Amino acid sequence: MTLDQLRIFVAVAERGHMTKAAELLGISQSAASAAIRALEEQHGVHLFNRVGRNIELAQTGHRFLPEAKAVLERAAAARNVLEHVSQTVTGSLSIAASQTIASYWLPRRLASFHEAYPAVRLSVTIGNTRQVEANVLDGAADLGLVEGRTESDILRRTKVDVDRLMLVVASSHPEIAEVSQGRPDIKGLRWIIREGGSGTREVLEDLARREGISLADLQIFLVLPSNEAIRQAVEAGAGATIISELVVARAVAEGSLRSVPLELPKRDFAMITHRDRQASLAQMALKVHLGAETAGNGSM
Repeated sequence: MTLDQLRIFVAVAERGHMTKAAELLGISQSAASAAIRALEEQHGVHLFNRVGRNIELAQTGHRFLPEAKAVLERAAAARNVLEHVSQTVTGSLSIAASQTIASYWLPRRLASFHEAYPAVRLSVTIGNTRQVEANVLDGAADLGLVEGRTESDILRRTKVDVDRLMLVVASSHPEIAEVSQGRPDIKGLRWIIREGGSGTREVLEDLARREGISLADLQIFLVLPSNEAIRQAVEAGAGATIISELVVARAVAEGSLRSVPLELPKRDFAMITHRDRQASLAQMALKVHLGAETAGNGSM
């Protein structure tokens, strides 16, 4: 039994899908299947039931899962002890990041971090704020980077930057009626928004509440799963959206999008970590590199 086999087993067990677990771990589906098969054959047990294209834990797998997790956590703790003793920043970091951060804010910062700490292996998965939070809670990611609110009280949250949001429409969009100076009539707009759980959708929900209405009162024309898809739909004249300046700054500068004056609160880009897991030297180095400031539920 190896630590790699245990990591693969835990990933498959938590996702109930061999291919999704393999993608998370950065290995092939066949390699993940072979590791599970070898683990079962080595110990003469049956860990999973195959149900159609999906798999689910067998009774033995359910009993084994908490033990496998405990071994992996102890191995990580042991590695951290050695790192702290040697003061050498090595190992790996699994990062889960929400779309705006992963696509527009993080890449250059990770590139410069790699130059400073070449012995640290980095991997990044992308999801919305709720998905990132879940990945950090279940240990699939060492840390998360989000722009939306987090809900769990066992997460530590530290600010790493501030994001500016904009209401934008296509440059050809008709003038927007106002209910008062600087307050566009948001009920009169057709909206293109992200899926539930995303940070930018939360901002529109907050705006609607401030106007005394709910999201259901707005004309939601289209729900899309990515910032890029939303930007292109808005540029095509499909409607309006609230989105990070990082995503649309170039389009506004080039004239394909128009910013609509609206006072929107800035939001934090935040790093989230599990309160009960000891931070490795690599995690602490990344926190310093990103310039994290204490906020929310505490610091790492």
